[in-house]
Amino acid sequence: MTRQIIIDTETTGLSAAKGDRLIEVGCLEMINRRITKNRFHQYVNPNRAIDEGAVKVHGITAEFLKDKPTFDKIATDLFAFIDGAELIIHNAPFDISFLNVEFARVNQSRAPITQFCAVIDTLVMARREHPGQPNTLDALCRRYGVNNKHRDLHGALIDASLLAQVYLKMTGGQVQLFGAEKGEQNENKIVTAEKKLERSVHPLRVIPANAEELVAHEKFLEKLGSR
Repeated sequence: MTRQIIIDTETTGLSAAKGDRLIEVGCLEMINRRITKNRFHQYVNPNRAIDEGAVKVHGITAEFLKDKPTFDKIATDLFAFIDGAELIIHNAPFDISFLNVEFARVNQSRAPITQFCAVIDTLVMARREHPGQPNTLDALCRRYGVNNKHRDLHGALIDASLLAQVYLKMTGGQVQLFGAEKGEQNENKIVTAEKKLERSVHPLRVIPANAEELVAHEKFLEKLGSR
């Protein structure tokens, strides 16, 4: 069983090292390339101001976060959710830096998180596959045909959902997303890119024409030439 967690965060600013804090974390569980119902989502009170530029990106204000739990209150549940999984993150160094700082504040033994989780950085993958092109999450959604019209602002759970779809298409075709929620009625309609490729590589059977058919064909061409 391959357990992967697609994870995204929102923060008060751009630098965990300079004191910025995590204010939202969204995680989706994927087992054997299928999104499950299991997810983790939490807003976090950072106990500090949020940069104006950051608010323009995610729309989360200090006022909204006033009654939300601080990170120490959610750390145990978040760690349990991601422990031992393979984390899929777009621009992983950014999110990992915030997770490491937040976990270290609560329990030094839980940082760095890469002691407990492998990490796949989809930005690195995209830059390798599409050098010299824009590789933001929005750009990848457009490139891979993932609908992101509902995304006016960044949000951790929304972005994790979009990233899950992009990742599946980047790594061999989309399988059924959120199948556990929507039931199995469409399962037979899902054809992965791998299956399409597998079918396409089988050579077509060539059946040569016999002598009678060749004569008939020549007569047909003569009729066409006489018109």
